[in-house]
Parts: sequence; structure tokens; C-alpha cells
Amino acid sequence: MDLGIGGRSAVLMASSRGLGRACAESLAREGVHLVINGRTRADVERTCDELHRTFGVTTTPIVGDATTARVHDELLAACPEPDIVLLNGEGPPPSAFSDIDADMWADTLQRTMVSPLLFVQRVIDGMQQRRFGRIIAVSSAMVKSPNPLMSMSHGPRLGLTGVLKGLSKSAVAHNVTINTLLPERFDTGRQQQMAELVMRHRGITYDEARAEQVASIKAGRLGRPEEFGDTFAFVCSAQAGYMSGQSIQLDGGSYDGVF
Repeated sequence: MDLGIGGRSAVLMASSRGLGRACAESLAREGVHLVINGRTRADVERTCDELHRTFGVTTTPIVGDATTARVHDELLAACPEPDIVLLNGEGPPPSAFSDIDADMWADTLQRTMVSPLLFVQRVIDGMQQRRFGRIIAVSSAMVKSPNPLMSMSHGPRLGLTGVLKGLSKSAVAHNVTINTLLPERFDTGRQQQMAELVMRHRGITYDEARAEQVASIKAGRLGRPEEFGDTFAFVCSAQAGYMSGQSIQLDGGSYDGVF
């Protein structure tokens, strides 16, 4: 299927590795020009070089923390009028609830909710004027941290999803769609890190920790990054203009509810 987005431009936060990289690759295959972001220069430049060589699209590297105003400025200097925006980023490491203080909560809120919304404020008016825009946030499908640890990002990510849902109702009239993708366990470096954390916390082996990850998914396997990337690309497509304000679960059939 031709997704109808060849020649468009995308700003992709946290896209040099993992699920963000998978999103970048799926867009590059469709001929979308990319701004690639990540905190590690080697990863960002490698991703840019590989996608440019493979697909022939323009790839611009922006190295730095995408939750900061400085990097927001650099992303928009590289692509002043993005057609597609990926709001993505690694959350804080799981912590015991009793160990989380006010500063940690405030920092997580700023990074996970406030910063993405400030970026959306800077791009949405232009998208509406040009009558094309796709804004996709990556959030969490399930509250599933190794007990008794928890992720501080669950609350702010839910807040981000709620604000974007409200914004989507007015933006869609201008062919600007806003959706959220909710990945459960995909086979990326993040799940390797989580397995290592469980190893240390519970005193089990790496293989046992990985087996528990797989057992928690109804499909009996972790998701493949390319499955996530291709779903992202479709949500960005011209054909997806009637899909907005949705939270789309990619969880291997693990959600037990009907709606």
C-alpha cells in the first residue's frame, strides 16, 4: 500500500534506537524525510547514515535530550514545518514508591508531559494552516513494573494522553490527527534493561526474567519493533485521516477488556 506521505517531513524524538528507530525506518521506506534525535551521537549518526543509504531520504541528526527547550529549538531549526511529529522518550527508571520525593515527581512531570505539550504548541498551528499533520505520542499500555517498584511516568503519560485527546477534537477538522500508541513489551534494549533490573531485585537469572516477560503476553512472544514501526507509519498515512484521538494498543492481545 502506498501510504501517500512520500516527500513529507518528520521530526522524530528519541528515534535513534528501539521503537523510535523502528518508526524512523518505516517512514523512510515510504520516502519521508527525517529529523533523527537521540542522546548518543554515535547512535544518531549511525541511524541517519543507514536510513539515508538504504532509502535515499534526507536524514538530519539532532543530538540531545528532547525534553529540553534547546533541543526543541534545534529540531525546529532543522525542520521548521514538520508534517509528522513523534513524541517519544525513555521514562525514568522504576523506583520504590516511598523513595520518590517531590523533586523527582516534578522532574518526571516536566519531562514526560509538559515538554511534549510545549513542542506540540509550536507546530500545531502550522499543521492546521497547511491542512496536514500527524502527531503521535508513545505511551504505556499497562501499569506493569516489577513489584514493589513503580514507574513515575505512568501518571504524567496518562495526563499527556488526556490533553492530546482533547486537542484532537478541534485539530482533526484541519486534517491534523493526534493519536497515541500504547506498546506492551517489544523486543528492544528497554526490555533487556528491565530484565536486568528484575534480576537484581529478585535474584533470578536473566533467562528467567526474560521468560517472565514472554509469559506476560497473550501472544506468547515479545513484539517485533518493525510491527510497531509499521503501525506508526500507517497512523501517519494519508489513509488514516479519519482516525484521531485514539489510544491504540499493541500488546499481543493481552488487554482483557472489550473497549
